[in-house]
Amino acid sequence: MSASGVGKADKVTVGSLLAMKATGEKSVCFVAWDYQMAQLADRAGAEIVSVGDTVGVNLWGQPHPLEITMDEILVVAKAVRRGVSRALLSADFPFGPLQEGTASAVKAAIRLVKEAGVDLVKLDGAADHPEAVEAVTRAGIPVFPQFGITPQTSLRYGLEYSAASTAQVPDEMLEELVAEAKRLESAGAVALNFTNSGPVVGPAVVDAVDIPVLGGFGGGPWLDGRIRMVTAAIGYSAAGVDTEPDTYANVARVAYDALVECAADIRGARKLRGQK
Repeated sequence: MSASGVGKADKVTVGSLLAMKATGEKSVCFVAWDYQMAQLADRAGAEIVSVGDTVGVNLWGQPHPLEITMDEILVVAKAVRRGVSRALLSADFPFGPLQEGTASAVKAAIRLVKEAGVDLVKLDGAADHPEAVEAVTRAGIPVFPQFGITPQTSLRYGLEYSAASTAQVPDEMLEELVAEAKRLESAGAVALNFTNSGPVVGPAVVDAVDIPVLGGFGGGPWLDGRIRMVTAAIGYSAAGVDTEPDTYANVARVAYDALVECAADIRGARKLRGQK
């Protein structure tokens, strides 16, 4: 691939995602939390750039994704919006607005669109609140519901959030999860985020609905597309300084080595690179 990315120039639409599912082309969703990474994800050809509710955990060191607030999501989404021009921009609801009722969900969705310019809103646990999906859709806002073992519903499966990344939904829940997917599609969802789908339930859900089904943790080639945090894909984690991660790069090690060298130049009273 050249430095200019994959060469996809057309603005992505919801119709684009539907057409890709119809032809079997996989959709790419990168999760980004700042302006610079958003630019890279957009330029790399992602169909969706998502502002995930786990930003507090992965970028700010919070212990659990339930701590993130709407105001914090908005700050991040505004920054990411400035870096995205081609892809659809999705942003997660924090825990609260959906659970508080339909009116609260519509108000939150409107804030994300008006204040941050998002194209899709992602509702974690929306299978239990189809009326909220319908109401947000009626407000003219495309909905991208998340279901399965999600950050906001992992306790329902007897899992702490930290253990959810290695789990998958039980095969015996196939009928229940297919029903949830159909319920969300009927409520107006334009795409689904099926977390921890697994190779048995995942394909069944994909075949049961006409809208794209993407997934992050526990996903695979059986889905219509994949979701991956940019930081996870490039190895942007302090742990990468001491271990070689199974990622597409080890940005942590490169950054650490660069900072050590910069610190040495400062202490040695030498000229700093990139500084006049």
